[in-house]
Amino acid sequence: MATLKERMLNSGSVKYSATLSESKLFVNKDFITTNLPILNIGLSGDIIGGLTSGITIMSGHSKSFKTLLALYCLKAYMDKYPDAICLFYDSEFGAPPAYFKWLKLDTTRIIHIPIMHVEELKFDMVKRLNELKRGDKVFVFLDSLGALPSKKEVDDANDEKSVADMTRAKAIRSFFRLVTPQFTMLDIPFVVINHVYKTLEIYAKTVIPGGEQVTLAANTIFVITKEQIKNTKNEITGWIYTIHIEKSRFVKEKVKFKFTVDYNGGISKYSGLFDLAKEAGYFVPGPTKGSYLHVDLETGEVGTEKFKEIHAVTKEFWTPILEDERFQDFITSKYKLSETPMAEEDNYQVPVEEEETEE
Repeated sequence: MATLKERMLNSGSVKYSATLSESKLFVNKDFITTNLPILNIGLSGDIIGGLTSGITIMSGHSKSFKTLLALYCLKAYMDKYPDAICLFYDSEFGAPPAYFKWLKLDTTRIIHIPIMHVEELKFDMVKRLNELKRGDKVFVFLDSLGALPSKKEVDDANDEKSVADMTRAKAIRSFFRLVTPQFTMLDIPFVVINHVYKTLEIYAKTVIPGGEQVTLAANTIFVITKEQIKNTKNEITGWIYTIHIEKSRFVKEKVKFKFTVDYNGGISKYSGLFDLAKEAGYFVPGPTKGSYLHVDLETGEVGTEKFKEIHAVTKEFWTPILEDERFQDFITSKYKLSETPMAEEDNYQVPVEEEETEE
């Protein structure tokens, strides 16, 4: 005779129903490790982690490297799954084929879908997602949400009306309500490029447009800022980009990760790691200004060969550190969210007021 649990599991019609311990939606989460260690840490709090299924939003001002970070994620996904395809929803046309070719992406596996407004995005994506089944390897990429008007705004422009549009936020909320559960149930990633703007308060705040539903739907939200790198002639030679963790289900919020992009050398693969390795004890300041010495963590012995941070850019330098479990554990303990929502032991003690005594 079937148990109560078996009867309940077999009587419903909802797909993917299972006991929580065996649910496909939570067990064996798939992480896509990118070629940029600092990006993997920002996405998952783990050097050997990376992008996972669900919604990831990369936001920032113009030319803040957000689209190329998304393409690094796409590259890792398509390299891991040779049969994977990409649905590329394009409203901004700021990611030309040259970007994809530079990363050696197979553009024959990328379906380009130009869109004009939020409603067109919603109707088209829902249809395509309904054609998928769990196990299909699809990477969905939107560039960008911030540049996407509502259908009413487009229609008003065609009719030469200048009335205010109050429908866009509602359309975006509807879109995210419909697609958010799909990406988890299908176990596929959706990377969204978005803009930011500053409020007009005395102490201006950075705001991600699109309404509260955008924030609620996302697993991860990056806000990316940048600052100039200049040489001795005051010429700009590159940029330092900072990933601010605005929201994450995997990483402690409000932490920051930096990486550099040089006009001549491109993105520095190992940028952002030096200070972390120094904090973990892998090297200490050397005898001369700006120099460092290696430390053997097994023995505590300090080496004698000096080096500078600008020389710490090679695979030979970083591979032993990145593959060291002690460094991996240091990163996860520093940045990764605990899977336990509450301490095992509650050490908090309620203060007891002392009774007043008569003298």
